[in-house]
Amino acid sequence: SDWKGGSFDHSTTKFPLTGGHVGKTCSSCHANGQFAGTASDCASCHGADYDGTTTPRHAAAGFSRDCISCHNTTAWTGAGFDHDTKTKYPLTGAHRQSSCQSCHASGVYAGTSTECASCHTDDYNAVQDPNHKSAGFPTDCARCHTTTGWEGASFNHSTTKFPLTGAHQSATCSSCHVNGQFAGTPLMCESCHGSDYDQTTAPNHKTAGFPRDCAVCHSTSGWQGATFNHSATRFPLTGAHTSAECAKCHVNNQYTGLGTTCAACHLTRYNATVDPNHKTAGIPTDCQVCHGTTAWRPAAFDHATTSFALTGVHVSTPCADCHVGGRYDGTPSDCYTCHQTEYTTVTDPSHSGFPKDCASCHKTTGWSGAVITHKFPIYSGNHQGEWGSCSDCHTNASDYTSFSCLDCHEHNKSSMDSEHRGRSGYAYTSAKCYSCHPQGRS
Repeated sequence: SDWKGGSFDHSTTKFPLTGGHVGKTCSSCHANGQFAGTASDCASCHGADYDGTTTPRHAAAGFSRDCISCHNTTAWTGAGFDHDTKTKYPLTGAHRQSSCQSCHASGVYAGTSTECASCHTDDYNAVQDPNHKSAGFPTDCARCHTTTGWEGASFNHSTTKFPLTGAHQSATCSSCHVNGQFAGTPLMCESCHGSDYDQTTAPNHKTAGFPRDCAVCHSTSGWQGATFNHSATRFPLTGAHTSAECAKCHVNNQYTGLGTTCAACHLTRYNATVDPNHKTAGIPTDCQVCHGTTAWRPAAFDHATTSFALTGVHVSTPCADCHVGGRYDGTPSDCYTCHQTEYTTVTDPSHSGFPKDCASCHKTTGWSGAVITHKFPIYSGNHQGEWGSCSDCHTNASDYTSFSCLDCHEHNKSSMDSEHRGRSGYAYTSAKCYSCHPQGRS
């Protein structure tokens, strides 16, 4: 219709107009009639505003020159800065209501420290309950305080080398941290409980030589119900020892230096025992050789630990049969000492002249079935199975050193004399037969 009254839709560009930009004349931004290539950053138009601002001074504070970081296009007034997303220090609690200058003194924003002490050193130094400075508290307020307020501070003791448990949790700080001393407070039990240790009489810890580390027996729940782990000593408790009262062994509250041998506690019982009489019998005073810790009875002695291990019928033989008169120490271990009667009364054969070591022929299983180690081969070769009893050859029952070859073999003297004519040393006797035929061979 006419050239006049033309209009341009700025929304078709990369810079849509909003707020205060809408009512501006084109020349406000497009100076000297320059439209193509006009810069779209805030500073290209508002650099003078940025440089001239004094509350706060943007240039000196190091603020971003991108105005939309804090301002909108409606007006300069009412600018807001999102501290949570634009910085490394999100605002919480009372920090959110604080004025900017309370932290950014003298208009300094860039490089402001995020440490608590940078703002709260005066608060730290002025606190008297407790005195933070003399107590050596860390200057990191967040260790105990929140940003909501100074009151209601709490300290997480678990972050230290001494986590609080049991009754320690409800104890006041001053109970352990006397005179406001916090840094370097000792961790040992006795640093707080030395007087408790010294005054205890049941039992008397000090005279008994108990360790001053309370945790060895006590828990932090309370002093009562203390328990001592005897297994941590050289004498672990087993059997009846487990339920025995401490005073039974620790007479007069003596705990250190006690002997761990059985006789240290049980010597009286040892001396009083008569079945058998331990003392006269020479039984060792080490009770555990025969007894267990469960009870005195039943006692058992491992004879295999001696020089005379029990086998066969010896296993079930009463002790008194061998240990006559309660004699144990020095009891002979030879067969004849116990079996002299059997040796002298046996008639089949008479043992006169036999070795007195029963084990040379007999076993401990029983007397019957005895076997002698015979030099002459009667169990093999031509003589095997040719005799029925010892008396076939040993015709003199009272002397088994003598024997007869001539009663078994069908020889006669004349034929034997003829057969052995010219043989040196020949004689028609059993002894001569054996001297030439020791293995029973012709």
